[in-house]
Amino acid sequence: MTPQIRALSVHLLTATGAVFAMLSMLAAVDAKWSLMFVWLVVAFAVDGVDGPLARHYQVKRYAPQFDGVLLDLIIDYLTYVFIPAFALFKSDLMSGWTGWFAIIVITFASAMYFADTRMKTKDNSFSGFPGCWNMLVLVIFALEPNHWTILVLVTLLSVAMFLPLKFIHPVRTERWRRLSLPIALAWTFFAGWAAWVDFHPESWAHWGLIVTSIYLVFVGIAQQIIPEKR
Repeated sequence: MTPQIRALSVHLLTATGAVFAMLSMLAAVDAKWSLMFVWLVVAFAVDGVDGPLARHYQVKRYAPQFDGVLLDLIIDYLTYVFIPAFALFKSDLMSGWTGWFAIIVITFASAMYFADTRMKTKDNSFSGFPGCWNMLVLVIFALEPNHWTILVLVTLLSVAMFLPLKFIHPVRTERWRRLSLPIALAWTFFAGWAAWVDFHPESWAHWGLIVTSIYLVFVGIAQQIIPEKR
């Protein structure tokens, strides 16, 4: 297999995220929330592996006719923002004006964040909350907090998108990656399992989601506070 074909294959893998997004949206329209999240988790897994593959097979050199960064951003907006926001609104987890507030703030703020050229830090982390609404909404579906709690979370994280707070990329942030990457993989497993069992309230996966989510949200801020040893 030539380097060009390998590089093109990575772009094709990334593009499957659009198919998984459509399958997820079709499930959401029918209020099949568990199935929707299963497809979102599959898309999340693809998003986790296509980046390292793209760098390994040098897609910018061997398949420059396709912009992998743009392709990834388009799919990420669908799977990380648009579909989760739709699910949060249509599921009635937020009632009245709070649902309208959430869906407008999430989609608008995320559009601005995804276009912000300052979103990446020097260590390949994210500056500000990186719009991972798919992760938040999945945890909300699993735990079902009241709509006021959801409103507070949405508001705080929307503001946090534009604050100088660090959020790690589990694959690309090198500091503490030996711990962060396994925790991110564990989160993906717990998320898939929780969706597979239709968010059963007694599922042990919920505790795994809580612990891994707390780590992934706050580990970047901890790195800002704790100086790195040279």
